[in-house]
Amino acid sequence: MARLPLLLSLSCLGTALALVGGRALLARQPALTPATATDRLEWLQHWDADPWRRREASLLLAARSKEPREQRQWLRGQGWGPDPLAALVLKQDALAAAALGRPETSLALWRQLQRRFPGDPASADALYALGADKPGKRGQLLQRFPAHPAALAAALAAGPEAAERRRGALHLARWGARWPGAEARLRQVCREDGPDLSPQQRGQLAEGLAELGDAEGALRCLGSTRNGLGASGRLSLGRALLAGDSQQQRQAEQLLLDLVRSAPTAPEAEAAVRLLAQQGSPAAAAALARLPPRWRDSAPVLARRILEAQPTDTAATDAAALDLLRRWPLDPASRTLQWDLVRERLLAGRWSAAMALLEAIPTDQLPPPLAARQSFWIGFIQQQLGEGAAARATWEALRRRHPGGYYGWRAAVRLGQGDLQLDAGPHTPAGRTDWRPLASGDATLDRLWRLDQRTEAWETWRHRRGRRAPEGSRELLLEGRLRQGVGDDWTAFGLLEQASLKLDGNQCALERELERSLHPLRFEAAFRAAATQAGLPMELLLGVAKQESRFTPAVRSPVGATGLMQLMPETAAELAGEPVTEQVLEDPAGNASLGARYLAQMLRQWDGDPLLAVASYNAGPGAVAGWVGPRLRSDPELWVEAIPYPETRLYVKKVLGNVWSYQQGSEPGC
Repeated sequence: MARLPLLLSLSCLGTALALVGGRALLARQPALTPATATDRLEWLQHWDADPWRRREASLLLAARSKEPREQRQWLRGQGWGPDPLAALVLKQDALAAAALGRPETSLALWRQLQRRFPGDPASADALYALGADKPGKRGQLLQRFPAHPAALAAALAAGPEAAERRRGALHLARWGARWPGAEARLRQVCREDGPDLSPQQRGQLAEGLAELGDAEGALRCLGSTRNGLGASGRLSLGRALLAGDSQQQRQAEQLLLDLVRSAPTAPEAEAAVRLLAQQGSPAAAAALARLPPRWRDSAPVLARRILEAQPTDTAATDAAALDLLRRWPLDPASRTLQWDLVRERLLAGRWSAAMALLEAIPTDQLPPPLAARQSFWIGFIQQQLGEGAAARATWEALRRRHPGGYYGWRAAVRLGQGDLQLDAGPHTPAGRTDWRPLASGDATLDRLWRLDQRTEAWETWRHRRGRRAPEGSRELLLEGRLRQGVGDDWTAFGLLEQASLKLDGNQCALERELERSLHPLRFEAAFRAAATQAGLPMELLLGVAKQESRFTPAVRSPVGATGLMQLMPETAAELAGEPVTEQVLEDPAGNASLGARYLAQMLRQWDGDPLLAVASYNAGPGAVAGWVGPRLRSDPELWVEAIPYPETRLYVKKVLGNVWSYQQGSEPGC
């Protein structure tokens, strides 16, 4: 008996060493990912000697299963130890038990999760579940995990007492105004509780509504006072008002001017100046003249003045523009001014003037999309000036560095190195995979992503980020990919586009990942079937759908177009030969079939010309018929730049650039 404690100590030490050794062994073996075959995962889950590896296999198998009973079987016995994966196992087991109608088991698992892992993001879901009949738990949730989706859901459900409902609305306004259902709750509290709200509370609710674009609701909520509206709220309200009628735009201009004058050094002041500089009204011009001195001599304001003066004296305009471009080459206003002037000079055939403006900002200082555009037009001008060898060299370099997108396509055509394939059949290179490492640099996020726990990765990121917006290309790419992981392509593509415009020339790995993330395969079976039926390449449908709806089946345009390829109900009915229900339009297969049929009609009408067909899909064939001219055949790139509708001009370049990228499958050659 005297030797028993020693034996127990040796046994515990041996177990600990085995676990540590197992973890080291796990690190040396190939990582399990969503690409790992199911039969391999099942074998590992049953027979692998390493408990950590068995748990990872269990989580991957549970993620693949749609049946709660099967999920619980895979997760059984995997909630051991202090590792955060144990918290995830307990959460998923609790959710599966609830889905099976076992509330007592589910509650016991939630209690265990909260007790063992009170600071883990998974505990937010435990507090939500346990707070169904215990308001104190919901209060802890809002305080401890304010930006977590579980907290936003709890804030929306707060009530029925007016005070609780008000606290929930204020929480949503601060931490998640875009949460589904939040807008209606903010309006309700503003309307019903207005007299009982302090100016600061009204300002907080109004800022949330303004963030959602509801300028009228925000103004009603504020009432006669603006005292409770901070700098960020005034900026949000100004941005929302600018989207309204002329009277609201005037309100916005005054509001933004007041913001800059009262807080000239605040971060919001710069954004307000940029918004004012983008407005074309005389009132906005007058507002710019009344800005504090530090902003009157800023790139956005000077760029606006140059554009206003340029119709009367193009030589002086170019000289002023060149000075501004060299002074602020990295400012977004400089880049916008540069392209506005270059486009006009190109359409006028003023090649030397266009070249001088293009070369004022070195190409390697531009983000990849703008660098590709600049390189193409430099080559184009070189060709116009009789420098054929230089033009070919410029386009060859463009093809190597930026092979995808609209300008990669146009350079390939100019070089005789390929064109869009518009015949039926798949042209997307084989070997594409849906799963890629997140490579965020955060071990927790990367592991959750690797184990196919995409929702958990997104919720962890959301909790950590709080109210802070993603900054820089790396964070924008990360949030974009996480949103794609949870099926929010609508928001994701906007973030990814922003990321691409913040890249510099030394971020090759990010650029490659962005290119892959910007051209995913979505609803492949539906698009492939529709393309086959219409005699079109699937990539053409993908290119249109990405630009029209960001692959979102139920999205509505302001004029009532619905779904993936954004068909108007009247057009859909004409194509189908009968009225088409919203259910059909929101179904990817039905919508893609009708959209493909219409696109095929446009191609037949224009003898297979993709520029005219895609322009017609956006602007209508009647409008496009008035744009056809000799330039379409001699210099199609200039024809595109001459399209009088800015929306259609951008649309054509985006869609056909998407198609080329899908068909090439190429990545930036950094």
